[in-house]
Amino acid sequence: VEVIIVCLQVESTNYHPTNIHPSSKVSYILMKFTFLSLLFLATSSSAFSMTTPKSFLAEIPMGAPDAILGIAENFKACTDPNKVNVCVGAYRDENGKPWILPSVREAEKLMMDDAAETKEYASIAGDAAYVAEAVKFAYGQDMDLSSLAAVQSLSGTGACRIGGNFLAKFAPVKKIYIPDPTWGNHIAIFEEAGLEVVRYRYYSRATNGLDLDGMLEDIKAAPEGAVVLLHACAHNPTGCDPTQEQWKTISKLCKEKNLQVFFDSAYQGFASGDAEKDAFALRYFVEEGHNVMLAQSFAKNFGLYGERCGTLSFLTDSPEEKDRVLSQVKRIIRPMYSSPPVHGSSIVRTVLTNEELTKQYYEECSFMANRIGSMRTLLAEKLKEAGSTHDWSHITSQIGMFAFTGMSSDMCDELTEKHYIFLTRDGRISLAGINDNNVEYIAKAVHAVTDGKSI
Repeated sequence: VEVIIVCLQVESTNYHPTNIHPSSKVSYILMKFTFLSLLFLATSSSAFSMTTPKSFLAEIPMGAPDAILGIAENFKACTDPNKVNVCVGAYRDENGKPWILPSVREAEKLMMDDAAETKEYASIAGDAAYVAEAVKFAYGQDMDLSSLAAVQSLSGTGACRIGGNFLAKFAPVKKIYIPDPTWGNHIAIFEEAGLEVVRYRYYSRATNGLDLDGMLEDIKAAPEGAVVLLHACAHNPTGCDPTQEQWKTISKLCKEKNLQVFFDSAYQGFASGDAEKDAFALRYFVEEGHNVMLAQSFAKNFGLYGERCGTLSFLTDSPEEKDRVLSQVKRIIRPMYSSPPVHGSSIVRTVLTNEELTKQYYEECSFMANRIGSMRTLLAEKLKEAGSTHDWSHITSQIGMFAFTGMSSDMCDELTEKHYIFLTRDGRISLAGINDNNVEYIAKAVHAVTDGKSI
């Protein structure tokens, strides 16, 4: 730069060929040539390039793929004709295809013809009519809503996250006790919300059943005021639920320890095929005087996976307390996503406020649960036919969308690598992905990787 400035200064003088002695012309020409050469080189990006500082994005490390959605992507990329996806928890029909409930289709038709249906923003708390119907679906039609603080959420995931943020801000003990195992996203959700996650024993791999004694012992050790997360029904991933008498024991202990009970209800209606029966645990805890929290999702039981509709609710002691809680929940929602989407919630509201569609929906939900139940039985039968000598009775005694097989991570890897059956590495199988056309293939493959080994 300094050289260019000097050259410009020289060039700007009266130093021209007509004003100099002929003997100096050679020197002038050389100087002129040098000036032009330097100017060219200085302005050439290939010769004098400025080093641009790297963006901070250049240092971002690669994140680990999601344990479930990553497997789903691998399934899509697989070209083997026999490939089977028993990973993602989404209902499939007997042909392995997604199924939109006819009651949902009918509700959408009604919505299309309803001039009152718009695409306006919902309030921060969501569609109040939808929220009222949703919480009555969970708590019961006779539930007094005057002390229930409830908001629409982005399905169950969003409900857990908003609830986690609320607890991290206001709970006296910033610890949440979750079952081991649990839905994999629970851990990340509550840690990101600012809570300390502690595991309590839930499932015994030795017995392939509920470890009630271990569960009670760990919950009893929790400090007073801590939060305990309970799966309302169809526990994910084990499909192993407490009996009604065991729920009563759990309720009593939580009451004695003054624990904040947080229910996650993602499968109401999917467990037994009866949405009322599946609500037993939540409703019993309410009867026993617990100030429960509830994360509710309509992804599975209404088949509204991509609509992201759910609710988060808090049972308070008074309408005044309800208003204060609701005001703080809104303050968490507003800067996070402002307001929820309305299409899925409008579907649920339309179904649950239409007597004919409600009846049809309950029948369709029962149909889905019964098909999954029949696949449990058929898988166990086909395993026996394949020559397996293992006791697979835990598959038929479990409930809900999943079977927790007891297979090790190595067995799961072998199933995927050799047989192109895609599942999570904890041995969980989504029974919704099984049908009459692939059950025998799956059973033979499972037998091949488990034969002569303990499960």
